[in-house]
Amino acid sequence: MKPILLVTVIACFSVSLVGCGKGSTTTNVHTTTTGQQLTDLQAALDNGVITQAEFDKKRKQILKNG
Repeated sequence: MKPILLVTVIACFSVSLVGCGKGSTTTNVHTTTTGQQLTDLQAALDNGVITQAEFDKKRKQILKNG
């Protein structure tokens, strides 16, 4: 009787482990240099996406945090 109990316990444990890897979490980390941020900001200004005032404000933030 004991071998059957042992096999049952091992089988249940194995089945419970199968589900462990299914809940995957993805974390995206974007690392942009200060220079790249300023280049992108300048492109936005040049293309008319943002105003000069918005550019100046964001540029100041980037340089402060950079």
